[in-house]
Amino acid sequence: MTASDQDIAAAADRLIAAESSGLPCAPVRDLIGPDDVHAAYAVQERILQRRVAAGGEVVGRKIGLTSPAVQRQLGVDRPDFGMLLADMAVDDGSTVPLGRLLQPRIEAEIAFVLREDLSDGALDLPQVRGAVDYAVAAFEIVDSRIADWDITFGDTVADNGSSGLFVLGEQRRTLDEFEPVAAEMTMSLDSTEVSTGTGAACLGDPLFALQWLAGAARDLGTPLRAGQVVLSGALGPMAPVTGPGTWTTSITGLGSVTVHFSD
Repeated sequence: MTASDQDIAAAADRLIAAESSGLPCAPVRDLIGPDDVHAAYAVQERILQRRVAAGGEVVGRKIGLTSPAVQRQLGVDRPDFGMLLADMAVDDGSTVPLGRLLQPRIEAEIAFVLREDLSDGALDLPQVRGAVDYAVAAFEIVDSRIADWDITFGDTVADNGSSGLFVLGEQRRTLDEFEPVAAEMTMSLDSTEVSTGTGAACLGDPLFALQWLAGAARDLGTPLRAGQVVLSGALGPMAPVTGPGTWTTSITGLGSVTVHFSD
């Protein structure tokens, strides 16, 4: 199917209504199709424009669906990206009320903060690596406005990559001090191990994920900029957040990051 401007607007309205009401909605693939990349990102952009018009500030991007384990969990087969806004950031060690989210899940990631734009040039691996200011441990708290996480690729892209919130650790390392592909991750809930993984689980190397994003973002006319945060993708399986508790992830070379959930 080919999505019309009216279809794209209707999909955006449906997702915005779910966010506003706190009631998950039906998938939007009936309007834009399950895998129309351009239509899905057009919906995402329309929602973003409304958030920015209401005072939102874009601070970076998140790469999704980089881990084969997460792709299997959600039934998709390629990466995507969403936008990070300032009001999605949560301080390390803070408490998040569960009522702030609809259907939260959590995953451990490496985040990169850029010191240079990635808008020109070959965007090869040396250029991408050189653009990184530092890396930190991170949580992405993913969420879906679509009921029961019944999503295709088109649904999750339209829904800003199923973004929710993000938490950055405080220990910063340059890429001279830290090699992302060699990182090992452990994620725990109330001291019980829930998920493990490695840097290699993220598209083979988190820097490969960043390189993919740099090209995809430029192709869509919204290149990565200096100062932006990039969540590079899950290092292992995501886990559902089903109630109050304390989540901690440790990543070798980057230390740990913690977030609490409350009723």
